[in-house]
Amino acid sequence: MAHEEPDRVPLVIGQTNATGIKMKAYREIKRALGIEAPDRYIYDWPELGTALPDEAVLERLGSDARSVLDFYPAFVRERARARPEHSPFIDDWGTGDIEVESGKWYPGIHPMGGMRDLRDIEDYPWPDMDDPSRVAHVRAEAQALDADGCFAIIGCPWLLFPFERAQAMQGMDVFLENMLLESEFAEALIWKIEGLCKKLMGHFLDACGDKLDIIKIGDDLGAQESLMISPGSYRELLKPAHADFIAFIKSKTKAKVFFHSDGDIFDLVPDLVDIGVDILNPIQSGAGRMSDLALLKKTYGRALTFCGAIDTQRVLPYGTPDEVRAEVRRVIGLLGGGGGYILGAVHTVMDEVPAENVFAMCDAAREFGSYPLA
Repeated sequence: MAHEEPDRVPLVIGQTNATGIKMKAYREIKRALGIEAPDRYIYDWPELGTALPDEAVLERLGSDARSVLDFYPAFVRERARARPEHSPFIDDWGTGDIEVESGKWYPGIHPMGGMRDLRDIEDYPWPDMDDPSRVAHVRAEAQALDADGCFAIIGCPWLLFPFERAQAMQGMDVFLENMLLESEFAEALIWKIEGLCKKLMGHFLDACGDKLDIIKIGDDLGAQESLMISPGSYRELLKPAHADFIAFIKSKTKAKVFFHSDGDIFDLVPDLVDIGVDILNPIQSGAGRMSDLALLKKTYGRALTFCGAIDTQRVLPYGTPDEVRAEVRRVIGLLGGGGGYILGAVHTVMDEVPAENVFAMCDAAREFGSYPLA
């Protein structure tokens, strides 16, 4: 992260929903290793579907980081456990996931879908970000990791930060329409969400910010071949909120700011540098101009640390272990020079990825990542 060459390229896997492992893939990894460990989920949230890996699995994979996560408020978790099987999961924002097929959940409940008036924002029953059950555990976890001294510590409070959360509140199509046709409402909703996220982040950082190396935030801004919104819309409506949030984080911790956005966000990379992003993830190398890793490194390699870039659309799920190894070697060669690269999968290791390919990726990181690079 200091843009210096360490002993080897570091690896992050299994720590957050942006660098995690889906449960089916995780179970295959456990079976392949002969590890008997319970199936646990990050954020204690089964519908998200992302595993909280056992320490023995993380040690075998060689992850150089460990995470500190918050929880939904206790009443949300208790309500979720008590609800009828297969019924929607509803969070404290009023948004929810529905089961679209057995064991597969997708955002489908948007409580502000029909709202367009500023009074609707004022009157909405917003979540209580002061609920102590969200972060009561994080200080002890961060202290234990800090005392252990073996890993980078990533803080990752669960925030669908304003663009994604606004879509969750209204539905993607509705909110994108409102950005164009009801811009005053859309802007007010973004800033309301930003304020709530900032309050929770403040509690999280007050509890453990002095122990963190990295703090993860994010907002998906890109699609497969382009941005989801125009650069002008981003700079007018979203960039000021992102900038304010990052400035707030940096006022409370020395941790590096890790920003996650899928898709082709090439046109916004200079904006993210401008507002203080330190680490960019997941470098979706199969999406549009984000595939030009050499250009990314040449242009932004001194300003940003890149995290991810190992393809999860084609190579990890459908390639052979040798093809995975070759992809890891290729990406390290393009992004690893001079430091500033943290190896990982593009977003989460999905259910379709076989265990042998996960092992191939992690082992190749060690094989090809020693400095000086070949």
